[in-house]
Amino acid sequence: MPLFTIETTYHLPIHRQRNYEAETLDQACDLAIVDEDWDDNKSDVEASGETYVTGIWEGRDAAYIGRALPIPSRFGEQVQRKADHFELLLGLLKILAHVPEGGSADVELWRRRADTAIAKAEAILAGENDPIEGGAS
Repeated sequence: MPLFTIETTYHLPIHRQRNYEAETLDQACDLAIVDEDWDDNKSDVEASGETYVTGIWEGRDAAYIGRALPIPSRFGEQVQRKADHFELLLGLLKILAHVPEGGSADVELWRRRADTAIAKAEAILAGENDPIEGGAS
């Protein structure tokens, strides 16, 4: 039976609570973002993110040694899958929203592409492999 080395990851929120004196809310947020002192940080284990796969190799203890195998898309980080797909969806929406009145010969091509993008978005939301890529991303 094959043996695989699987690397998984999760995000652990680290936060701090500080007071910032500023004239506006936006200025206070800017100050908080540029503040690089994290000596008083706290880990929020209760709010850690989902566990997702970040690497796959065939064999025992093979991480970063052998050839990395493709990760089936459904094992990727859900929020990253959504972010990666957003640009494509926005592009399709812009094209379809600006079709000249009366349409054009390309409308059907773009509708098929939109249907494919919708199928992928639905797979992401369902936690399934991307139908477009045959499961690898």
